[in-house]
Amino acid sequence: MTRPGRTGRAAALVAAAALAALGGSAMPAAAHDAHGAKDNSAKTTTPIKHVVVLFDENISFDHYFATYPKAANTDGTPFEAAKHTPKANNLANAGLLTQNPNQYLPSRLGPAQAMTCSQNHSYGPEQYAYDNGKSDKFVENTEQDKCSGGLFAQPGMVMDYYDGNTTTAIWNYAQHYTLGDNSFSSTYGPSTPGALNLVSGQTHGVVSVDATSGTDNPKQTATPSSFVASPNAQGVGTLSGDTDPAFDDCSDNNHASTGALAEMTGKNIGDLLNAKGVSWGWFQGGFRPSTPWDGTAGSYAKCQTTHTNVGGAAVTDYSPHHSPFEYYKSTANPHHLAPASVDEIGHNGRANHNYDLTDFDAALAAQKLPAVSFLKAAAYQDAHPGNSDPLDEQNFLVSTINKIQQSPEWKSTAVVIAYDDSDGWYDHVAPPVLNGSTDTKTGSNGLATDSPACQSGPAAVAGYQDRCGPGPRQPLLVISPYSKTNHIDHTPTEQASITSFIEQNWKTGKIGDGSFDQRAGTLDNAFDFQHPNKVEVLLGSNGAVSKVAPFPKKYPAPVVQPISGPAGGGVDTAKLASASASSTGTSALLPVTAGVAAVVAMGGMAWGLRRRQSRTGA
Repeated sequence: MTRPGRTGRAAALVAAAALAALGGSAMPAAAHDAHGAKDNSAKTTTPIKHVVVLFDENISFDHYFATYPKAANTDGTPFEAAKHTPKANNLANAGLLTQNPNQYLPSRLGPAQAMTCSQNHSYGPEQYAYDNGKSDKFVENTEQDKCSGGLFAQPGMVMDYYDGNTTTAIWNYAQHYTLGDNSFSSTYGPSTPGALNLVSGQTHGVVSVDATSGTDNPKQTATPSSFVASPNAQGVGTLSGDTDPAFDDCSDNNHASTGALAEMTGKNIGDLLNAKGVSWGWFQGGFRPSTPWDGTAGSYAKCQTTHTNVGGAAVTDYSPHHSPFEYYKSTANPHHLAPASVDEIGHNGRANHNYDLTDFDAALAAQKLPAVSFLKAAAYQDAHPGNSDPLDEQNFLVSTINKIQQSPEWKSTAVVIAYDDSDGWYDHVAPPVLNGSTDTKTGSNGLATDSPACQSGPAAVAGYQDRCGPGPRQPLLVISPYSKTNHIDHTPTEQASITSFIEQNWKTGKIGDGSFDQRAGTLDNAFDFQHPNKVEVLLGSNGAVSKVAPFPKKYPAPVVQPISGPAGGGVDTAKLASASASSTGTSALLPVTAGVAAVVAMGGMAWGLRRRQSRTGA
């Protein structure tokens, strides 16, 4: 684009004024990022200039919203719904609380049962739980009613649910914004497929690599590992289970073990955003390593910081297989290097768009939020049963969303709460099979990997097997000044719908190669771009609404702090800030000096040696 003249500048000012009237934040067309590259982040097709995805773990829709908007109010935080709250497609409205085709009836769980064991949420058993659309075989296929460590368990627990006395915050967000009750995993299966579907709509393209060959340029194994489903002659197949990423020092328990790791070929949404010049980042709790990489070949950073959940168990913050961009060479930060400065966050640089959650806080405080941000809570707050719970998740959601709403960038932001999988929890809505798969290899349950419903479904897109879907239904919330208020969106959507919205909003083009971004339903029906609500809805730590107020007339000045941590901007004795990204978006990762290697970024977290230690229960 050529530099505008006087007429062009006047037009730009008019456009900026129009965006401001809609609550948008205008940027000059010729804005540049910290490295001098052209920044196209503000060029959007809607008033949304910032998308923040809070990607939590392992919840089915009925597990959290079975009786919405009616709570028992016998324990926990009281909840009273607004009059005329629309009906959701849930267990109460479907008449399935007292009459149900499964072996056990659903039972309410309260705050005292917040800590439960995780259910079976593998690719095959989830399919069989739905029993060709009858949704009546959950106990036989995904039930886990016995677990150690003081976690709550009871027969038939896979059927059970929470209400607004425990999941108070997320019910209140549904009251004030938009809840989707027809949103699904893009495929069946656990966390890693869900994370990959979020960022690429694609679980095909995996190869197994030798963990002993390093994390910068790992070598493919001679034969595909068992996690590569239906591999072709080149060893490229589909990932339908949980396996740690190839480009991550903290994989394989900080490389204490040598099991093969997974590399994804193909593109993801980060590649498309880089090509378009749009800022973005993945921010995950515990990403800043407890032990820095020392810069030598064959050595690794370690991620061992922990937090304690409400059950009293110390949980390792960082989970590598929840970090999708670390599977792709183009978008990985293998050694967990910190950004050189706040200005680098969201842009090409040493961290290559992979950051700690503290870096998101730093960008927000500096009022330099990337256009697209994906947030993954530390494991004790990510809602995953066994290591987390609804109460710890609530603390993460409330703290994060309150901070965003109190920022001037809230005026042009959409926060999306979504989940990676259902954990196998019962949900009565059987997903339609839109993409079939005919893998007849015997699974762990003694049955064919793909159920009869998947085998008789539509032909696999691009011929890629083991991507049967959509998978189970999960909550989806869209929280924005432009969200419809107290609205339930029945539009069929999936994890790849988030990818598709980002593609649409920043005109990045599609990922291609059979990505589900092509079929994914739209998020547009969650918004009313003509009538923004122009309020902040702030919640308390117990999830109750503490304040509803108009946008403030004046916001605090931005606060810029130095980035701390291994090779962080505040301790950059190795001068890594000068390391620039290549044209493909891959960071140039230079060795760290001994002085920098000695720096350990604890961020107030306690040291820990194991991901999941014994628990006392809730």
